[in-house]
Amino acid sequence: MKMAWQPKEEGLQQILQLLKESQSPDTATQRAVQKKLEELNEFPDFNNYLIFVLTKLKSEDEPTRSLSGLILKNNVKAHFHKFLPEVSEFIKQECLNAVGDPSPLIRATVGILITTIASKGELTSWPELLPSLVVLLDSADYNACEGSFGALQKICEDSAELLDSDALNRPLNILIPKFLEFFRHSSPKIRSHAIACVNNFIIGRTQALMTHIDAFLENLFHLASDDDPEVRKNVCRALVMLLEVRMDRLIPHMHNIIEYMLMRTQDQDEAVALEACEFWLSLAEQHICKEALSPYLTRLVPVLVRGMKYSEIDIILLKGDVEEDEMIPDREEDIRPRFHKSRTHTHKHTENGEEGEDDDDDGLDDDNSLSDWNLRKCSAAALDCLANVFREDLLPVLVPILKETLFHNEWDVKESGILALGAIAEGCMQGMIPHLGELIPYLINCLSDKKALVRAITCWTLSRYSHWVVSQNHDLYFKPLMNELLKRILDANKRVQEAACSAFATLEEEACTELVPYLGFILETLVFAFSKYQHKNLLILYDAIGTLADSVGHHLNKEEYINLLMPPLIEKWNVLKDEDKDLFPLLECLSSVATALQSGFLPYCEPVYRRCVCLVEQTLNQHIANTQSPDQFEAPDKDFMIVALDLLSGLAEGLNGQIEKLVVDSNIMHLLYQCMQDPMPEVRQSSFALLGDLTKACFQHVHPCIPEFLPILGGNLNPEFISVCNNATWAIGEISVKLGQDMAPYVPLVLNQLIVIINRGQTPKTLLENTAITIGRLGYVCPHDVAPMLQHFVRQWCSSLRNIRDNEEKDSAFRGMCQMITVNPAGVVQDFIFFCDAVASWVSPKDDLKDMFHKILHGFKNQVGDENWKRFADQFPPQLHERLSSTYGV
Repeated sequence: MKMAWQPKEEGLQQILQLLKESQSPDTATQRAVQKKLEELNEFPDFNNYLIFVLTKLKSEDEPTRSLSGLILKNNVKAHFHKFLPEVSEFIKQECLNAVGDPSPLIRATVGILITTIASKGELTSWPELLPSLVVLLDSADYNACEGSFGALQKICEDSAELLDSDALNRPLNILIPKFLEFFRHSSPKIRSHAIACVNNFIIGRTQALMTHIDAFLENLFHLASDDDPEVRKNVCRALVMLLEVRMDRLIPHMHNIIEYMLMRTQDQDEAVALEACEFWLSLAEQHICKEALSPYLTRLVPVLVRGMKYSEIDIILLKGDVEEDEMIPDREEDIRPRFHKSRTHTHKHTENGEEGEDDDDDGLDDDNSLSDWNLRKCSAAALDCLANVFREDLLPVLVPILKETLFHNEWDVKESGILALGAIAEGCMQGMIPHLGELIPYLINCLSDKKALVRAITCWTLSRYSHWVVSQNHDLYFKPLMNELLKRILDANKRVQEAACSAFATLEEEACTELVPYLGFILETLVFAFSKYQHKNLLILYDAIGTLADSVGHHLNKEEYINLLMPPLIEKWNVLKDEDKDLFPLLECLSSVATALQSGFLPYCEPVYRRCVCLVEQTLNQHIANTQSPDQFEAPDKDFMIVALDLLSGLAEGLNGQIEKLVVDSNIMHLLYQCMQDPMPEVRQSSFALLGDLTKACFQHVHPCIPEFLPILGGNLNPEFISVCNNATWAIGEISVKLGQDMAPYVPLVLNQLIVIINRGQTPKTLLENTAITIGRLGYVCPHDVAPMLQHFVRQWCSSLRNIRDNEEKDSAFRGMCQMITVNPAGVVQDFIFFCDAVASWVSPKDDLKDMFHKILHGFKNQVGDENWKRFADQFPPQLHERLSSTYGV
């Protein structure tokens, strides 16, 4: 018999000393401990000591023993493959022996350690693990059963897929029935573990669970009235997931489930109420929602509105009683990371302007310091979703509740009513219109409520109705709303400033050029806010200014506006260091401003251009240094480069030909060549946008690089990366217009991929349109190279471009189509009705383009003869028929 491993006394003392020191608050001590721990990893049996302290050294206090286990866990994570076989065997054995330790803290630590070892691919090479844990479940010793369940729950969370694989002979076939046995155990902790284990297998529709689905449901229903909150929470979580994957099984019980969830959404325990409230969100996405919930609306809606009221804890955490805090500096940790939305080339559509990506700003982040999901946000989101399902039918239930809450004398009830009114704005808009004449003035009045939290939520709710406000007579609502929101932008409370700035940005997007008469007044307010705002809100202010520039465009290019706006922006620009992340929102804002001001930006453009080129260069150099010696150099934050490329695009677009003298003195084309090959999609996306803008602004500098650039563009026509593909496609189109017939050698590099993209089923609208325009432009400059492929894309091409407004890009694309039809008329015969429809989508084509359309239509009519043409034209919808005969006489 080989002796089991035993620790040496001095080694043990040294490690205990280290564990004690590592609990010291002093950072220098902690650093020394870290260094020492790394050194000790060189000794093969160091990890034996750690497991010994965790599992055997009962004389030590529990926090120290647990810490020893957590250090061991980190070592397992980092170095497990280097452990000697006898060390890993010893650790595994000790873990299994200690799963049932009398101390809950030690059991939990052992559980974490077991899972970490298992997740290092060891489930397959630790065959006795699962059987040993399953045996312990039946132990008469509560600690052993609970400890084993704790470990199993963590393994189920971490390795759900592996547990259902042949690699392990599908242990779930044994585990799931075993877990179900414990749903009725006498200990709530064990019942809770058992449900939590099974819950990991619902979303994946694991076969072993589906076989036992009836037993699972029966047990869940049995636990519905459990008096332990943790058990109730897991029951609610299970039902929410089952709704997504096995609704068929829930439908027969739906009334009981809805009754149960109504009760649980009002549970005393907020965590249970939150899990239950998720059920309404999930149900709203199911086709049975309307039918199932109609009878319950009168009971459900009041519960949701009550759930929207701030809890007392929320108010304390939000410092809801602090009305004026604008002088208090922000804590850095309260500032959430912002995500830069890189430039994508899109087209204005006929349906109400820009096809904006839907912002996820559901205003439920009015409480950023608790940006955790909570009952208030979940209730509001659920009401929002239900409003989208029931539309006007929700109002008979909701309007009486709104009347009661909106005019309530307790501020927190009134606040929840205003939130509810905002939540239904999207779904119930039509039904709300008759009430808005009365409600909007009431809300504008609430913007000066004495409670800051009421002022803040009112900003959000009004922004949700801004589309209606803008469409009415300006004197009635728009002007008063704008005046009050601008006052709130200068509120003494930071949360109100933030809400007002965001709401104003939404109003700007809706109003667009209707803001022009008020620009001076708006700019004075926004510029004054610069001197007033703390760090976090400054970032939101940049956004409001950028949105203003996007909304009013060249109307901003007036001397008095430029003199107001540019000094504070340039002052911030000069203060910020190159490595400061606050540059991102400022660069985005300047990008919009430069595009809007056009030549008005000239006095500022040189330093801005140079710094952007410099940011790109620094980031590329850091990237190279990091690739060559990762130990010495950190990987750079590429957002600096992405945002700088986007601002350069804004400059190129705004200054047009005047950017030429900046480009000629810089190495931007060389840097662009590197950026276009960056592994990160967002970098490529922004570099292709810049390439397209430089092609339009100063092609003489792009021209020499075409042989290197075009193969890269061709290689990025991959619709898996939609935005990258979109911008590459757009840039190819811009280059072909400039190159003319010299584009011919490059057509084979790109044409086939473009045809694949236009024929793909699920290609997004913007990419389809850009692809169609680029194919049209290629056909315009090289008709003989593209026309032979006409029948492979003409139908899709026509359908994609019928929704775009008349513009330059559409014009060049249609000229290309006409040229291709002239070269290869047979290619369009099968799909001629689509061509007719696309032609009819033009409102006012230029005269020579109109002539081309006329020739093709009449040529086709003469070719087939009057009789056939009549039969063909009879298929047209009446509107198309009317349009073609009145405009083109066919």
